[in-house]
Amino acid sequence: MRDYDFSFHAFIQGIILIGFALLMLWFVLSGNIVYYIAPKMMPFVYFALVTFFLLGIVQVFRSTRKSDADGVSCTCGHDHRIPGPPIVKLLIYGIFILPVLMGFVLPDRALDSSVAQNRGMIYGSGNSPTVNAATQAQAAETGTEQSSAEEYLEDPEGYMENLESGAAPDENDLPGPDDVQEHFTVEDFYDQEGFDQYYVELAEKLQHEDVITVTEENYLDIMTVMDVHLDKFIGKDIEIVGFAFREPDFDDHQLVAARFSMTCCTADAGVYGTLIESNQAADIEEDTWIHVYGTIKEGEYNGYRLPVITDADLNEVEEPASPYVYPSFRF
Repeated sequence: MRDYDFSFHAFIQGIILIGFALLMLWFVLSGNIVYYIAPKMMPFVYFALVTFFLLGIVQVFRSTRKSDADGVSCTCGHDHRIPGPPIVKLLIYGIFILPVLMGFVLPDRALDSSVAQNRGMIYGSGNSPTVNAATQAQAAETGTEQSSAEEYLEDPEGYMENLESGAAPDENDLPGPDDVQEHFTVEDFYDQEGFDQYYVELAEKLQHEDVITVTEENYLDIMTVMDVHLDKFIGKDIEIVGFAFREPDFDDHQLVAARFSMTCCTADAGVYGTLIESNQAADIEEDTWIHVYGTIKEGEYNGYRLPVITDADLNEVEEPASPYVYPSFRF
């Protein structure tokens, strides 16, 4: 039976680590790292790149040492052999080698409408106080949210037992609309110092501009301010860039100019869109990047009040160098 070759495995592990480092370096040098990581995370990418490369060099160097070939350099008392037959070792290494190879071979591209369809479109900022207040009012009318919280606080063990047994709460115990205590609402959140003041000032600034220009830097801020202060922007001209997206129930003259927002990486990406109404919409294919110029009006979609860009002029443009937008957290 062939002895376990510690040097060979140390060499393979070193090559894998160096492979990951080179893959990250390739993403950085090519600029394609923007498809996967938010800019604020780049320091961690640089740190990981250097760390992987150094650890890989150390492993390759260890593979040349005679003591490591015999597996006696480590005095921790543990067996560091990879257990199992050769096919098991191949599968284990394949789990790490395959992502490196795929990273170099597969093309890099931004998230598109197929992902947006699965994750769901967020119109405007998704934080409209009108929408959220209506949702909370409905919960207050039923009393279910308030009663569940009170029931749990009064008797946590009994509440959990009722959930496990499937027992429904007694309707007579549910408070009516007049009994619901005042609680923290979305309006209270928007009235907080800092958040509300920032968007009040931004709304006043935008009101004095002839055309509201939406950029990658201010995208989410403008989506939010138009949700919160929509009445102030009705009738103003706006220009925005996004990729074309359509809901199944859209009319021919409707589409969405959408952008993916990324906080950390593509795993947390959400898609934000602005509803567009234009006679040119029917000629635009999905995922086509478009420059939109039109007039803001108040609209509604699925019962939600939102800004709509009407009489829009649509022009196809190249995909931006940075296809995603990022929260600014300026407030």
